[in-house]
Amino acid sequence: MRSLVVYESLWGNTEQVARAVAAGLGDSMTVDVVQVGAAPTAPTDDVDLLVVGGPTHTFSMSRPSTRSEAVTRGAENAASGPGIREWIAALPKARDGLLVATFDTRVDKVRRLPGSAARKAGKLLRHLGYAQVLDAESFYVADMEGPLLDGEMDRARVWGSRLGDAALESMAVGGASLRRWL
Repeated sequence: MRSLVVYESLWGNTEQVARAVAAGLGDSMTVDVVQVGAAPTAPTDDVDLLVVGGPTHTFSMSRPSTRSEAVTRGAENAASGPGIREWIAALPKARDGLLVATFDTRVDKVRRLPGSAARKAGKLLRHLGYAQVLDAESFYVADMEGPLLDGEMDRARVWGSRLGDAALESMAVGGASLRRWL
């Protein structure tokens, strides 16, 4: 199996989580990790699992305006290119058998507030026909700039491992255990 992890990261925290998730996935499959601005326009035919992650901005995925605001606050990793919102919007419909999972980073202080980049990304991907293999996951940072809270990197590796196991199981049973929301 092959997995593609696509991430958007402004402060570097989401990139760290993406790489930890990839490390967990690497126990069961080949993994490529790519920043959203360098991501392919569609997963190639050899990709079995697409993992998409980004920061939560104003209760959803980032927008050009929220990325610009992050730059004015000192975000050095903010690319002028697309975020995951724009990348997902440009994706074609999913081919049969392509699995997806989403994650985000969120500020710990607003943990209980509604809205999540991961949940919104998952909803958009499901509308394109991608089969979600696990529920969206959030990883927490101390403040907008971070750092990640203690234990979040380990939690991301464990989630990646669980994700890999769930994807393998889903493929082994022919997708019968997948949750599809169309």
